[in-house]
Amino acid sequence: MTRPTDTRARRRRRIAEAVWRIAAEQGLDAASMRRIAAEAGVSLRVVQYHFDSKHALLADALRLLHEENERLARARIRYDMTDPRGLLRGLLDEFLPLDDQRAFALRVFEAYYARSLTDPSLAAVFLSAEQPLERLVADIIEAGRAAGSAAPGIDRRHEADLLVAGATGLGVDVLHGRRSLADARAVLDYHLARIFPADAASQPGG
Repeated sequence: MTRPTDTRARRRRRIAEAVWRIAAEQGLDAASMRRIAAEAGVSLRVVQYHFDSKHALLADALRLLHEENERLARARIRYDMTDPRGLLRGLLDEFLPLDDQRAFALRVFEAYYARSLTDPSLAAVFLSAEQPLERLVADIIEAGRAAGSAAPGIDRRHEADLLVAGATGLGVDVLHGRRSLADARAVLDYHLARIFPADAASQPGG
């Protein structure tokens, strides 16, 4: 028997997915409550029953997308701290539109970013002050330093900030057709070789 909580979760997910599609195709400015309801195939009253405000809906849709991306990334990335360069390479690939799912997610996140520039309440949700990705990248670089494969004297936090910001920007450039995927990956490989010169020397052509 289907529990009411399961039905509620599926309905909220269905509505959130409607937000994603509108955001990816038209931007969040087009995501009115009525438009979201129509896209989800439910009544406006159903949307209002599950979400007491548009802000709550947008925030929850963003949270669900983050959870979905993290689940898929964990399945794709081999988490091996004994190979920090390989681990970091896999993590940075998640910022690039390497397939339809990652391209779609990147478009949604860019729609949220654009809206956050003029919506302080959404910015407070979208722009996390905790910077978990930067901390993870910094920890991976530190693992490489401890293993002797990272370049001496580098600042792991600054390098992490540069890699995350750079990978995000490169992914958007690929979406816009300003760069090819090969170009974007070459740029990331260049920086990884600078951070992990010992590992780079063992790579083909290194």
